[in-house]
Amino acid sequence: MLRKLVIFGCLAIPLASLAQGLPMFNVSSIGKDTQYSLSLQLLALMTTITLLPSLLLMMTSFVRIIIVMSILRQALGTGQTPPNTVLVGLSLFLTLFIMSPVLTQVHQNAVLPYLQKGMNFDKALEAAERPVRGFMLKQTREDDIALFMEMAHNDEVAGSESVPFITLVPAFITSELKSAFAIGFLIYIPFVVIDLIVASVLMSMGMMMLSPMMISMPFKLMLFVLVDGWSLVLGSLAASFVTS
Repeated sequence: MLRKLVIFGCLAIPLASLAQGLPMFNVSSIGKDTQYSLSLQLLALMTTITLLPSLLLMMTSFVRIIIVMSILRQALGTGQTPPNTVLVGLSLFLTLFIMSPVLTQVHQNAVLPYLQKGMNFDKALEAAERPVRGFMLKQTREDDIALFMEMAHNDEVAGSESVPFITLVPAFITSELKSAFAIGFLIYIPFVVIDLIVASVLMSMGMMMLSPMMISMPFKLMLFVLVDGWSLVLGSLAASFVTS
């Protein structure tokens, strides 16, 4: 009985709304502007919230930061220390720090005018896209853009500002992966040197059954702490992004 009442309520609410004349989905044109009903706006908002994790991964500095943090943990040989939750949280807050100028421009140029009803949804979306596109273009290599433009058979673009957004996103991700692995390679080198030295000393002492990783990890941690490694890595990561 309770199940039938719930189903009836779910069906009765939209029917009652239609009976009262409330537009569920309505798109109207006023001159050159297009106005969307509240229901369509809420639908777009819920869709955007659902896609927020993907947007965070694809169009911000998060990808480069989390990959470098993972490579650093592996180079230290500490297993799951720091844990994944700590690395993801650190990467998120560093991403917010790096993306703060872009987020400020989006808030001032798109969100506030839209909420104050001085700008329609289409223009607000276009205004929000400009600073994000500018940030992505500054981090993306030209050969990556050319590669995806060639794959899309779109060679008639006048300049980098005219690159389609659907093409810019994979080019940006590819460039971020290249940059992350290049930084990770440079971070890995001193720890590999320590592993080689410890392994050579153990071999010369005849301790072949003793794991070199177990002996070298305290030395790697000591080196990382003495050189203030976290500040160096996080500061270098933040400085590697072009935001101005």
